[in-house]
Amino acid sequence: MSAAELTDAVNDAILKLTGKTGATSERTVFRWLSGENQWPQQRQRIALEIVTGRTITDLGFVPRGKRKTVPPPPPALPEDPSVHRRRFVGAATGTAAVAVPLVSSGFRPSHVGTSDVIRLRVHVENLVELDAERGGHTALERAALAGASEALGLQKRSTTQRVRQRLFAVASDFTATAAWSVIDAGQLDDAGRHLDRALTLAGMAQDSEMTMQVWNLRAMLARQRGEYAEAVAAAQAAQTTTAVRRSPMHASLAHARTAIGLAHSGDHRAALRSIGRAETAITKADMTAPLPIWMAFYGPAELHSITAIVRDVVGHPAEAEAASYRALAALPETYRRNRANATVRLALAQLHQGDVEQAVTTSGNVFEIMAGDPIPGRMRQALGDFQRDLITLAPSAHIAHEWIDRYRTEWSTP
Repeated sequence: MSAAELTDAVNDAILKLTGKTGATSERTVFRWLSGENQWPQQRQRIALEIVTGRTITDLGFVPRGKRKTVPPPPPALPEDPSVHRRRFVGAATGTAAVAVPLVSSGFRPSHVGTSDVIRLRVHVENLVELDAERGGHTALERAALAGASEALGLQKRSTTQRVRQRLFAVASDFTATAAWSVIDAGQLDDAGRHLDRALTLAGMAQDSEMTMQVWNLRAMLARQRGEYAEAVAAAQAAQTTTAVRRSPMHASLAHARTAIGLAHSGDHRAALRSIGRAETAITKADMTAPLPIWMAFYGPAELHSITAIVRDVVGHPAEAEAASYRALAALPETYRRNRANATVRLALAQLHQGDVEQAVTTSGNVFEIMAGDPIPGRMRQALGDFQRDLITLAPSAHIAHEWIDRYRTEWSTP
Protein backbone atom coordinates (compact mmCIF):
# COMPACT_ATOMS: atom_id res chain seq x y z
CA MET A 1 0.00 0.00 0.00
CA SER A 2 1.14 3.52 -0.72
CA ALA A 3 0.68 6.27 1.84
CA ALA A 4 -2.31 7.53 -0.12
CA GLU A 5 -3.89 4.08 -0.19
CA LEU A 6 -3.40 3.64 3.55
CA THR A 7 -4.94 7.05 4.12
CA ASP A 8 -8.05 6.04 2.17
CA ALA A 9 -8.25 2.63 3.83
CA VAL A 10 -8.07 4.10 7.34
CA ASN A 11 -10.69 6.73 6.52
CA ASP A 12 -12.96 4.06 4.98
CA ALA A 13 -12.64 1.94 8.13
CA ILE A 14 -13.45 4.94 10.32
CA LEU A 15 -16.53 5.62 8.15
CA LYS A 16 -17.74 2.05 8.70
CA LEU A 17 -17.07 2.32 12.45
CA THR A 18 -18.56 5.74 13.15
CA GLY A 19 -20.67 6.67 10.14
CA LYS A 20 -18.42 9.67 9.51
CA THR A 21 -15.48 9.84 7.11
CA GLY A 22 -12.13 9.95 8.87
CA ALA A 23 -9.86 12.99 8.65
CA THR A 24 -6.58 11.08 8.32
CA SER A 25 -4.26 12.67 5.76
CA GLU A 26 -1.14 11.49 3.97
CA ARG A 27 0.86 13.84 6.21
CA THR A 28 -0.51 11.93 9.20
CA VAL A 29 0.68 8.66 7.68
CA PHE A 30 4.17 10.07 7.10
CA ARG A 31 4.27 11.19 10.75
CA TRP A 32 3.48 7.59 11.75
CA LEU A 33 6.22 6.27 9.50
CA SER A 34 8.85 8.68 10.79
CA GLY A 35 7.95 8.06 14.44
CA GLU A 36 6.95 11.69 15.02
CA ASN A 37 3.50 10.44 16.01
CA GLN A 38 3.94 7.22 18.00
CA TRP A 39 0.37 6.87 19.28
CA PRO A 40 -2.50 7.69 16.83
CA GLN A 41 -5.96 8.75 17.93
CA GLN A 42 -8.23 5.97 19.19
CA ARG A 43 -10.39 5.72 16.08
CA GLN A 44 -7.25 5.68 13.93
CA ARG A 45 -5.75 2.91 16.05
CA ILE A 46 -8.86 0.78 15.65
CA ALA A 47 -8.96 1.47 11.92
CA LEU A 48 -5.29 0.54 11.52
CA GLU A 49 -5.91 -2.78 13.26
CA ILE A 50 -8.86 -3.51 10.97
CA VAL A 51 -6.95 -2.59 7.81
CA THR A 52 -3.72 -4.45 8.62
CA GLY A 53 -5.00 -7.39 10.67
CA ARG A 54 -2.35 -6.66 13.32
CA THR A 55 -2.49 -5.06 16.76
CA ILE A 56 -1.42 -1.46 17.09
CA THR A 57 1.64 -2.42 19.16
CA ASP A 58 2.59 -5.11 16.63
CA LEU A 59 2.79 -2.28 14.10
CA GLY A 60 5.43 -0.57 16.26
CA PHE A 61 3.34 2.11 17.94
CA VAL A 62 4.04 2.86 21.63
CA PRO A 63 1.41 3.99 24.18
CA ARG A 64 1.98 7.35 25.85
CA GLY A 65 3.66 7.04 29.23
CA LYS A 66 5.34 3.75 28.32
CA ARG A 67 7.88 4.91 25.80
CA LYS A 68 10.81 4.84 28.23
CA THR A 69 9.92 1.56 29.87
CA VAL A 70 8.64 -0.46 26.92
CA PRO A 71 10.71 -3.69 26.74
CA PRO A 72 12.87 -4.41 23.70
CA PRO A 73 11.35 -6.58 20.98
CA PRO A 74 11.82 -10.34 21.31
CA PRO A 75 14.57 -12.08 19.31
CA ALA A 76 12.07 -13.23 16.66
CA LEU A 77 11.36 -9.59 15.81
CA PRO A 78 14.71 -7.81 16.07
CA GLU A 79 13.79 -4.82 13.95
CA ASP A 80 13.32 -1.39 15.46
CA PRO A 81 9.60 -0.56 15.76
CA SER A 82 10.05 2.19 13.19
CA VAL A 83 10.94 -0.55 10.71
CA HIS A 84 7.49 -2.07 11.21
CA ARG A 85 5.88 1.32 10.72
CA ARG A 86 7.78 1.73 7.45
CA ARG A 87 7.18 -1.81 6.24
CA PHE A 88 3.44 -2.11 6.67
CA VAL A 89 3.00 0.67 4.10
CA GLY A 90 4.11 -0.62 0.73
CA ALA A 91 5.03 -4.14 1.82
CA ALA A 92 3.77 -6.42 -0.93
CA THR A 93 3.96 -9.49 1.27
CA GLY A 94 2.18 -7.80 4.13
CA THR A 95 -1.19 -7.54 2.40
CA ALA A 96 -1.95 -11.23 2.83
CA ALA A 97 -3.83 -10.43 6.03
CA VAL A 98 -5.18 -7.10 4.90
CA ALA A 99 -8.95 -6.64 4.88
CA VAL A 100 -9.63 -10.10 6.28
CA PRO A 101 -11.84 -8.68 9.06
CA LEU A 102 -13.83 -6.67 6.51
CA VAL A 103 -14.24 -9.54 4.07
CA SER A 104 -15.06 -12.20 6.63
CA SER A 105 -17.70 -10.06 8.29
CA GLY A 106 -19.94 -10.41 5.26
CA PHE A 107 -20.44 -6.64 5.22
CA ARG A 108 -20.83 -5.45 1.63
CA PRO A 109 -21.72 -1.74 1.46
CA SER A 110 -23.10 -0.30 -1.75
CA HIS A 111 -20.21 2.17 -1.83
CA VAL A 112 -16.97 0.76 -3.23
CA GLY A 113 -13.91 1.78 -1.23
CA THR A 114 -10.24 1.05 -0.70
CA SER A 115 -11.06 -2.12 1.24
CA ASP A 116 -12.55 -3.60 -1.94
CA VAL A 117 -9.37 -2.77 -3.86
CA ILE A 118 -7.24 -4.37 -1.15
CA ARG A 119 -9.39 -7.51 -1.18
CA LEU A 120 -8.89 -7.85 -4.92
CA ARG A 121 -5.16 -7.26 -4.59
CA VAL A 122 -4.94 -10.08 -2.07
CA HIS A 123 -6.61 -12.28 -4.69
CA VAL A 124 -3.98 -11.25 -7.25
CA GLU A 125 -1.22 -12.13 -4.78
CA ASN A 126 -2.78 -15.53 -4.18
CA LEU A 127 -2.77 -16.20 -7.92
CA VAL A 128 0.88 -15.14 -8.18
CA GLU A 129 1.76 -17.53 -5.36
CA LEU A 130 -0.14 -20.30 -7.14
CA ASP A 131 1.79 -19.55 -10.31
CA ALA A 132 5.08 -19.73 -8.40
CA GLU A 133 4.07 -23.14 -7.07
CA ARG A 134 2.56 -24.75 -10.16
CA GLY A 135 3.56 -22.62 -13.12
CA GLY A 136 1.23 -21.18 -15.72
CA HIS A 137 -1.91 -23.12 -16.56
CA THR A 138 -5.38 -22.62 -17.99
CA ALA A 139 -7.22 -22.63 -14.65
CA LEU A 140 -5.04 -19.81 -13.38
CA GLU A 141 -5.73 -17.82 -16.54
CA ARG A 142 -9.49 -18.24 -16.04
CA ALA A 143 -9.29 -17.24 -12.37
CA ALA A 144 -7.27 -14.13 -13.24
CA LEU A 145 -9.71 -13.05 -15.94
CA ALA A 146 -12.61 -13.58 -13.52
CA GLY A 147 -10.83 -11.29 -11.04
CA ALA A 148 -10.42 -8.63 -13.73
CA SER A 149 -14.11 -8.89 -14.55
CA GLU A 150 -15.04 -8.42 -10.89
CA ALA A 151 -12.80 -5.36 -10.58
CA LEU A 152 -14.38 -3.77 -13.66
CA GLY A 153 -17.85 -4.70 -12.42
CA LEU A 154 -17.26 -2.68 -9.26
CA GLN A 155 -16.83 0.39 -11.48
CA LYS A 156 -20.63 0.42 -11.87
CA ARG A 157 -21.14 1.11 -8.17
CA SER A 158 -20.71 4.39 -6.33
CA THR A 159 -17.08 5.24 -5.66
CA THR A 160 -14.48 8.00 -5.82
CA GLN A 161 -12.29 8.77 -8.83
CA ARG A 162 -9.20 7.64 -6.91
CA VAL A 163 -10.74 4.25 -6.10
CA ARG A 164 -11.99 3.96 -9.68
CA GLN A 165 -8.44 4.34 -10.97
CA ARG A 166 -7.20 1.72 -8.52
CA LEU A 167 -9.87 -0.68 -9.73
CA PHE A 168 -8.58 -0.17 -13.28
CA ALA A 169 -5.07 -0.87 -11.99
CA VAL A 170 -6.05 -4.10 -10.25
CA ALA A 171 -8.02 -5.19 -13.33
CA SER A 172 -4.86 -4.58 -15.35
CA ASP A 173 -2.89 -6.65 -12.82
CA PHE A 174 -5.35 -9.55 -13.09
CA THR A 175 -5.24 -9.40 -16.89
CA ALA A 176 -1.44 -9.29 -16.96
CA THR A 177 -1.40 -12.29 -14.61
CA ALA A 178 -3.61 -14.15 -17.07
CA ALA A 179 -1.21 -13.24 -19.87
CA TRP A 180 1.80 -14.43 -17.90
CA SER A 181 0.05 -17.70 -17.13
CA VAL A 182 -0.38 -18.57 -20.79
CA ILE A 183 3.12 -17.31 -21.67
CA ASP A 184 4.64 -19.59 -19.05
CA ALA A 185 2.46 -22.45 -20.23
CA GLY A 186 3.73 -21.92 -23.78
CA GLN A 187 0.20 -21.16 -25.06
CA LEU A 188 0.93 -17.89 -26.79
CA ASP A 189 -2.17 -17.32 -28.93
CA ASP A 190 -4.17 -15.44 -26.28
CA ALA A 191 -1.25 -13.75 -24.51
CA GLY A 192 -1.03 -10.80 -26.89
CA ARG A 193 -4.73 -10.06 -26.59
CA HIS A 194 -4.51 -10.15 -22.79
CA LEU A 195 -1.52 -7.81 -22.80
CA ASP A 196 -3.23 -5.33 -25.11
CA ARG A 197 -6.16 -5.23 -22.70
CA ALA A 198 -3.87 -4.96 -19.66
CA LEU A 199 -2.00 -2.03 -21.21
CA THR A 200 -5.28 -0.21 -21.95
CA LEU A 201 -6.42 -0.69 -18.35
CA ALA A 202 -3.04 0.46 -17.02
CA GLY A 203 -3.39 3.63 -19.08
CA MET A 204 -6.89 4.25 -17.74
CA ALA A 205 -5.50 3.75 -14.23
CA GLN A 206 -2.58 6.09 -14.97
CA ASP A 207 -0.47 3.45 -13.26
CA SER A 208 3.21 3.40 -14.25
CA GLU A 209 3.87 0.23 -12.25
CA MET A 210 1.32 -1.72 -14.23
CA THR A 211 2.53 -0.21 -17.50
CA MET A 212 6.04 -1.41 -16.69
CA GLN A 213 4.73 -4.90 -15.90
CA VAL A 214 2.88 -5.14 -19.21
CA TRP A 215 5.87 -4.01 -21.31
CA ASN A 216 8.06 -6.52 -19.48
CA LEU A 217 5.65 -9.33 -20.36
CA ARG A 218 5.33 -8.05 -23.92
CA ALA A 219 9.11 -8.34 -24.29
CA MET A 220 9.03 -11.90 -22.97
CA LEU A 221 6.19 -12.88 -25.30
CA ALA A 222 7.95 -11.40 -28.35
CA ARG A 223 11.13 -13.28 -27.53
CA GLN A 224 9.27 -16.58 -27.26
CA ARG A 225 7.71 -15.89 -30.65
CA GLY A 226 11.11 -15.12 -32.15
CA GLU A 227 10.11 -11.51 -32.78
CA TYR A 228 13.33 -10.08 -31.40
CA ALA A 229 13.01 -6.52 -32.74
CA GLU A 230 9.64 -6.26 -30.97
CA ALA A 231 11.16 -7.73 -27.82
CA VAL A 232 13.79 -4.98 -27.80
CA ALA A 233 11.20 -2.28 -28.50
CA ALA A 234 8.95 -3.49 -25.67
CA ALA A 235 11.84 -3.61 -23.21
CA GLN A 236 12.92 -0.13 -24.23
CA ALA A 237 9.34 1.07 -23.74
CA ALA A 238 9.54 -0.32 -20.20
CA GLN A 239 12.65 1.81 -19.66
CA THR A 240 10.65 4.99 -20.30
CA THR A 241 8.12 4.38 -17.51
CA THR A 242 8.07 6.42 -14.33
CA ALA A 243 8.47 3.23 -12.31
CA VAL A 244 11.86 2.62 -13.93
CA ARG A 245 13.00 6.21 -13.42
CA ARG A 246 12.14 5.99 -9.73
CA SER A 247 13.40 2.50 -8.91
CA PRO A 248 16.86 1.07 -9.65
CA MET A 249 15.42 -2.44 -9.32
CA HIS A 250 12.85 -1.75 -12.03
CA ALA A 251 15.57 -0.18 -14.16
CA SER A 252 17.75 -3.25 -13.74
CA LEU A 253 14.95 -5.54 -14.93
CA ALA A 254 14.19 -3.33 -17.94
CA HIS A 255 17.85 -3.24 -19.01
CA ALA A 256 18.19 -7.00 -18.49
CA ARG A 257 15.12 -7.67 -20.63
CA THR A 258 16.54 -5.38 -23.31
CA ALA A 259 19.81 -7.30 -23.22
CA ILE A 260 18.08 -10.60 -23.99
CA GLY A 261 16.31 -9.13 -27.00
CA LEU A 262 19.49 -7.51 -28.32
CA ALA A 263 21.46 -10.73 -27.88
CA HIS A 264 18.93 -12.72 -29.92
CA SER A 265 18.82 -9.92 -32.50
CA GLY A 266 22.54 -10.33 -33.09
CA ASP A 267 23.59 -6.98 -31.61
CA HIS A 268 25.99 -8.56 -29.15
CA ARG A 269 27.89 -5.43 -28.10
CA ALA A 270 24.68 -3.59 -27.27
CA ALA A 271 23.43 -6.66 -25.40
CA LEU A 272 26.52 -6.73 -23.19
CA ARG A 273 26.21 -2.99 -22.56
CA SER A 274 22.59 -3.46 -21.49
CA ILE A 275 23.42 -6.31 -19.13
CA GLY A 276 26.15 -4.10 -17.67
CA ARG A 277 23.59 -1.36 -17.07
CA ALA A 278 21.33 -3.91 -15.37
CA GLU A 279 24.18 -4.94 -13.07
CA THR A 280 25.01 -1.31 -12.26
CA ALA A 281 21.38 -0.45 -11.52
CA ILE A 282 20.86 -3.35 -9.13
CA THR A 283 23.87 -2.26 -7.06
CA LYS A 284 22.02 1.01 -6.43
CA ALA A 285 18.80 -0.72 -5.29
CA ASP A 286 17.73 -1.02 -1.69
CA MET A 287 17.51 -4.80 -1.36
CA THR A 288 15.43 -4.51 1.82
CA ALA A 289 12.75 -2.34 0.21
CA PRO A 290 9.49 -4.13 -0.59
CA LEU A 291 8.74 -4.90 -4.23
CA PRO A 292 5.34 -5.19 -5.92
CA ILE A 293 4.18 -8.79 -5.96
CA TRP A 294 4.71 -9.21 -9.69
CA MET A 295 8.41 -8.34 -9.26
CA ALA A 296 9.04 -10.68 -6.35
CA PHE A 297 10.92 -13.00 -8.73
CA TYR A 298 13.55 -10.39 -9.58
CA GLY A 299 16.80 -9.90 -7.72
CA PRO A 300 20.47 -10.86 -8.01
CA ALA A 301 19.66 -14.52 -8.67
CA GLU A 302 17.32 -13.72 -11.57
CA LEU A 303 19.82 -11.24 -12.99
CA HIS A 304 22.48 -13.96 -12.92
CA SER A 305 20.05 -16.24 -14.78
CA ILE A 306 19.40 -13.59 -17.44
CA THR A 307 23.13 -12.92 -17.70
CA ALA A 308 23.64 -16.63 -18.39
CA ILE A 309 21.17 -16.46 -21.27
CA VAL A 310 22.76 -13.34 -22.75
CA ARG A 311 26.31 -14.68 -22.41
CA ASP A 312 25.39 -17.99 -23.98
CA VAL A 313 23.58 -16.39 -26.91
CA VAL A 314 26.48 -14.01 -27.68
CA GLY A 315 28.92 -16.92 -27.71
CA HIS A 316 30.44 -16.80 -24.21
CA PRO A 317 29.42 -20.22 -22.82
CA ALA A 318 32.07 -20.27 -20.09
CA GLU A 319 30.81 -16.97 -18.68
CA ALA A 320 27.25 -18.30 -19.06
CA GLU A 321 28.15 -21.37 -17.01
CA ALA A 322 29.65 -19.19 -14.28
CA ALA A 323 26.54 -16.98 -14.20
CA SER A 324 24.30 -20.05 -13.96
CA TYR A 325 26.25 -21.33 -10.97
CA ARG A 326 25.92 -17.92 -9.30
CA ALA A 327 22.18 -17.97 -9.96
CA LEU A 328 21.79 -21.43 -8.42
CA ALA A 329 23.85 -20.41 -5.39
CA ALA A 330 21.64 -17.36 -4.80
CA LEU A 331 18.27 -19.07 -5.33
CA PRO A 332 16.43 -20.44 -2.28
CA GLU A 333 15.74 -24.19 -2.42
CA THR A 334 12.02 -23.49 -2.39
CA TYR A 335 12.20 -21.71 -5.76
CA ARG A 336 11.96 -24.97 -7.64
CA ARG A 337 10.87 -23.66 -11.01
CA ASN A 338 13.54 -20.94 -11.00
CA ARG A 339 16.17 -23.53 -10.04
CA ALA A 340 15.00 -25.82 -12.81
CA ASN A 341 15.19 -23.01 -15.38
CA ALA A 342 18.68 -22.03 -14.21
CA THR A 343 19.72 -25.68 -14.41
CA VAL A 344 18.59 -25.88 -18.05
CA ARG A 345 20.70 -22.81 -18.82
CA LEU A 346 23.66 -24.38 -17.04
CA ALA A 347 23.29 -27.56 -19.12
CA LEU A 348 23.15 -25.54 -22.34
CA ALA A 349 26.27 -23.58 -21.39
CA GLN A 350 28.13 -26.81 -20.67
CA LEU A 351 26.94 -28.35 -23.92
CA HIS A 352 28.07 -25.31 -25.90
CA GLN A 353 31.56 -25.80 -24.45
CA GLY A 354 31.62 -29.37 -25.76
CA ASP A 355 31.21 -31.00 -22.33
CA VAL A 356 28.47 -33.35 -23.50
CA GLU A 357 28.53 -35.85 -20.65
CA GLN A 358 28.39 -33.15 -17.96
CA ALA A 359 25.63 -31.32 -19.82
CA VAL A 360 23.53 -34.48 -20.05
CA THR A 361 23.99 -35.13 -16.34
CA THR A 362 23.09 -31.55 -15.46
CA SER A 363 19.98 -31.55 -17.64
CA GLY A 364 18.75 -34.70 -15.92
CA ASN A 365 18.65 -32.76 -12.66
CA VAL A 366 15.82 -30.65 -14.07
CA PHE A 367 13.44 -33.60 -13.93
CA GLU A 368 14.47 -34.38 -10.35
CA ILE A 369 13.87 -30.76 -9.30
CA MET A 370 10.42 -30.73 -10.94
CA ALA A 371 9.45 -34.24 -9.83
CA GLY A 372 5.75 -34.42 -9.02
CA ASP A 373 4.83 -31.25 -10.91
CA PRO A 374 4.16 -30.67 -14.62
CA ILE A 375 6.93 -28.96 -16.53
CA PRO A 376 5.75 -25.49 -17.71
CA GLY A 377 5.75 -24.77 -21.42
CA ARG A 378 8.67 -22.32 -21.32
CA MET A 379 10.83 -24.90 -19.60
CA ARG A 380 9.79 -27.58 -22.09
CA GLN A 381 10.86 -25.21 -24.86
CA ALA A 382 14.29 -24.75 -23.26
CA LEU A 383 14.66 -28.51 -22.91
CA GLY A 384 13.70 -28.84 -26.55
CA ASP A 385 16.51 -26.39 -27.38
CA PHE A 386 18.86 -28.59 -25.36
CA GLN A 387 17.82 -31.70 -27.27
CA ARG A 388 18.23 -29.94 -30.60
CA ASP A 389 21.73 -28.72 -29.75
CA LEU A 390 22.62 -32.11 -28.27
CA ILE A 391 21.76 -33.83 -31.53
CA THR A 392 23.63 -31.17 -33.51
CA LEU A 393 26.81 -31.31 -31.44
CA ALA A 394 26.86 -35.04 -30.73
CA PRO A 395 24.73 -36.71 -33.44
CA SER A 396 26.41 -40.09 -33.18
CA ALA A 397 27.05 -40.18 -29.46
CA HIS A 398 25.31 -42.96 -27.58
CA ILE A 399 24.77 -40.64 -24.62
CA ALA A 400 22.68 -38.26 -26.74
CA HIS A 401 20.33 -41.01 -27.91
CA GLU A 402 20.08 -42.32 -24.35
CA TRP A 403 19.04 -38.86 -23.10
CA ILE A 404 16.40 -38.57 -25.81
CA ASP A 405 14.99 -42.03 -25.07
CA ARG A 406 14.94 -41.38 -21.33
CA TYR A 407 13.49 -37.88 -21.13
CA ARG A 408 11.57 -37.23 -24.34
CA THR A 409 8.21 -38.21 -22.82
CA GLU A 410 8.80 -36.25 -19.63
CA TRP A 411 9.74 -32.93 -21.22
CA SER A 412 7.36 -33.04 -24.15
CA THR A 413 4.21 -33.88 -22.17
CA PRO A 414 2.17 -30.77 -21.21
